[in-house]
Amino acid sequence: MSQKSNLNQTITSVDCTANPAPLGLLGFGLTTVLLNLHNAGFFALDSMIMGMGIFYGGIAQIIAGIMEWKKGNTFGTTAFTSYGLFWLSLIGLLVMPKLGWAETSTSIAMGAYFFMWGLFTAVMFYGTLKINRRLQFVFASLAILFFLLAVRDWTGNTTIALITGWEGIICGFSAIYAALAHVLEELYSKS
Repeated sequence: MSQKSNLNQTITSVDCTANPAPLGLLGFGLTTVLLNLHNAGFFALDSMIMGMGIFYGGIAQIIAGIMEWKKGNTFGTTAFTSYGLFWLSLIGLLVMPKLGWAETSTSIAMGAYFFMWGLFTAVMFYGTLKINRRLQFVFASLAILFFLLAVRDWTGNTTIALITGWEGIICGFSAIYAALAHVLEELYSKS
């Protein structure tokens, strides 16, 4: 191979795509805050939360996951596509019974749903121990949130429901913080 071919190959293999993590974290964080403002009793579950769940929590995170795949980031791909599909499945669980497509899930079934997401998130938290403290906090607080949601659904305890809402708000804002820190650090490192 000539030197020119080697140089061209090196240039074309440089990844010049943007970091998709802020998009995924913002899709997760904003949607999580809004849903948990509902869980904390500030407003009803309505089309605003459903729309955020489908488009920003769901689709935007899936797009971020696909972008992470292109970058070769297995953790980011798994996290963003999984949580994007979590939002879409949650909206499906709420909407399908209203459309007559399925029976409403029992509180025991919903508890199992949230518990499984908690287990998944706990394992993903372990992966963040090799990344940074911001993501460690996001994933730890998310695992706690899922387990609290499971206990809320299994017990019907209103105090746990209120605590869950506030914990979810903290979790969502931690993801927003992590996302904006990524954006600003990258922006100011280029100046």
